[in-house]
Amino acid sequence: MKISYNWLKQFIKIDWAPEKAGELLTDLGLEVEGIESYQSIKGGLEGVVVGEVLTCIKHPNADKLKVTTVNIGEDAPVQIVCGAPNVAVGQKVPVATIGTTLYTEEGEGWKIKKGKIRGEESFGMICAEDELGLGKSHEGIMVLDQGLKVGTSCADIFDIENDHVFEIGLTPNRADAMGHLGTARDLKAGLLQKELNLELITPSVSSFHVENRTLKIDVDVINKDLAPRYCGVAISGIKVSDSPTWLQNRLKAIGLSPINNIVDATNYVLHDLGQPLHAFDAVKIAGSKVEVKTLKKGTKFITLDGVERELHEDDLMICDAEKPMCIAGVFGGIHSGVTESTTSIFLESAYFNPVSIRKSAKRHGLNTDASFRFERGIDPNITEYALKRAALLIQELAGGEITSDIVDIYPNKIEDFQVRLSFDKAKKLIGEEIPRETIKSILTSLEIKVNNVTETGLGLTVPAYRNDVQREADVIEEVLRVYGYNNIKTTEKLNASISSTSRFDDHRIQNVVGNQLVSQGFYEIMANSLTTAKYVELSKQLKEEHNISMLNPLSGDLGVMRQSLLFSGLEAVSYNINRKQDDLKLFEFGKTYHQYNETREEFKHLSVFVTGNRSQERWTSSIQKSDFFFLKGTISSILDRLGLSRYKVSPVKNDVFSEGVSLSLGKNKLVDFGLVNKKILKHFGISQNVLFADFNWDTILDIAKHNKVKFKDIPKYPAVRRDFALLLDETVSFEDIDKIASQTEKQLLKDVDLFDVYQGKNLPKGKKSYAVSFTLQDENKTLTDKQIDKIMKKLQTNFEKQLGAELR
Repeated sequence: MKISYNWLKQFIKIDWAPEKAGELLTDLGLEVEGIESYQSIKGGLEGVVVGEVLTCIKHPNADKLKVTTVNIGEDAPVQIVCGAPNVAVGQKVPVATIGTTLYTEEGEGWKIKKGKIRGEESFGMICAEDELGLGKSHEGIMVLDQGLKVGTSCADIFDIENDHVFEIGLTPNRADAMGHLGTARDLKAGLLQKELNLELITPSVSSFHVENRTLKIDVDVINKDLAPRYCGVAISGIKVSDSPTWLQNRLKAIGLSPINNIVDATNYVLHDLGQPLHAFDAVKIAGSKVEVKTLKKGTKFITLDGVERELHEDDLMICDAEKPMCIAGVFGGIHSGVTESTTSIFLESAYFNPVSIRKSAKRHGLNTDASFRFERGIDPNITEYALKRAALLIQELAGGEITSDIVDIYPNKIEDFQVRLSFDKAKKLIGEEIPRETIKSILTSLEIKVNNVTETGLGLTVPAYRNDVQREADVIEEVLRVYGYNNIKTTEKLNASISSTSRFDDHRIQNVVGNQLVSQGFYEIMANSLTTAKYVELSKQLKEEHNISMLNPLSGDLGVMRQSLLFSGLEAVSYNINRKQDDLKLFEFGKTYHQYNETREEFKHLSVFVTGNRSQERWTSSIQKSDFFFLKGTISSILDRLGLSRYKVSPVKNDVFSEGVSLSLGKNKLVDFGLVNKKILKHFGISQNVLFADFNWDTILDIAKHNKVKFKDIPKYPAVRRDFALLLDETVSFEDIDKIASQTEKQLLKDVDLFDVYQGKNLPKGKKSYAVSFTLQDENKTLTDKQIDKIMKKLQTNFEKQLGAELR
């Protein structure tokens, strides 16, 4: 939220430096995230002076250019080449001197330099009003008043507003501060604690009166629960035009673009008092009647941005006798707004149900200044005051007369909150005792009324606009933020308790595995649990009926809870690849969510993604692509670290993989991993291979808790390695070799490893060569050559009989 310091000073006459005021606002809970300087004319016309044209002749080398000499108040006149058709001798003109920076309408700066134009030197620039930011005309140069003194800075002639704008990170609960009045109210309370008692100045509306009653607009609020208060008034005889400079400057300072005097007036009051308003062209209100109601689901409505929207049956609409005109509190319609031809308006000021407005805004993907305020809860008692304030401002800017009584439909008054504050509770929560008179002073400065005072506490009435202060703890927080958190002393003694936790707690094992993956070059990602419902179409494993849908999604792409970590991970992969980060190793701990008939379930997963090269390119080593076996090694290292190494390998049955395997322990699946289906990758615009592993983390946690780790001494006697180079059929796998070897020697054979595979020249067709190592060890004595040779002979015989193997 942007707050103009000059605007703020209209409510409270403070002369502090902006930085000092910003510090106080931050201390009060209105965190100032930045302070920007604002000039109504960027650059402040620095370097632009009044000049007098002394001579003006036709450029010798250009028909449309003229060569002038201009007195700018220096020792000698300067020569300037000018292309304006209206430049003439004797004129007083604005001259941008050498070194001056001028700005385009988009805010880009460009510096005036000495130059040659068609062979003639030019030492400056005679400016048009659009080049200085003083208007939009570019038909010719500006001609200034003849009475101006040559050499006078133009910054002293034109009214340039210099301001400072606070960027406030407003928390959602502080609806009362969503305007300059609310911010000034907080600032006044803070200044009072600094012993500065400044008056809060509110604009007077005492001059408001009804001139005649010639334009009557009937109002019928049908859905009173959604519109607890609705006010309106008619204004006739207005003239729509540009707003005056002071109003345009106010709006531009906080980042708004001026539109016309009527719309600007409503925007001004919105940011002035925090009350949204809306002006309807009265001629376009069919039947001279306004109805506040909901419409049938699917009703078409075109909003001000030209988008046709389908209404929901819960959307509150402002309608006339025939058609909808506006989504209440959110966005106006294209056919009911104020245009240049508008001469009479119906001005609306209302208090709408915050929940209803928020749902409608999110439902249609709209976020406007009005909905931002309505959905957080504005002041229901300022509605009529704001209406009068806006009506008077419109009369000031556009003329016209008030031609109807104010309609104020407020059947059930929203009551203030009654809260009891205990002094003992305040002391306990704050940590020290604040003087009771100080507490009362702070509450009064915040417009919280003290009804009664006892020895134990205060009876309070909290105004309705402070919908975040309804409990005793809320009141104590108000006292503390104004008193100043920095003024509370830190205790010299700190107490803490130590809790006993299991080493198998989720976060502990998660940290162990996470640290291991990071040490292997992986990066952890954290994706949104909300995703698009369309992802279920990418896999037959996922069902649309299992989606858990959001009642009020932030957008169509965030409408359901995810059923798989794959797609959010691929979004991250695609995002990085599109930014030239092709070599990725990512992992995520997260949950999936499922709707099963009447129950909802969630499951914890660990997902791992690998794509591109294993490591960065180096001149000392060749590039190695990340492949299936690299991912398998990573998965094996995780399971080994958790003591889950005796798993069963089987083909994967999940269609998100084009190739893959599944590892399980008993009936419990531990992980599926493999190469992601190219059809799925294409959906995300990924052309390179991506390897994916999906761990069932809940299952792994449960097994790890009950897994007994056995320890044994390191063998004292050495291990022996022997190698075979086996010529085999292409159909034989290493798994076959490993199985036969294990069955042949169960006691002394400790490990079998495949360290080389060769297919090519010098081998018979349909054959391949496996280089296999065998590690033998006796834990009780040293093996002899005779024992070793006997085992190796037995292995060779079995390989020859069962696999048709030959030694090379």
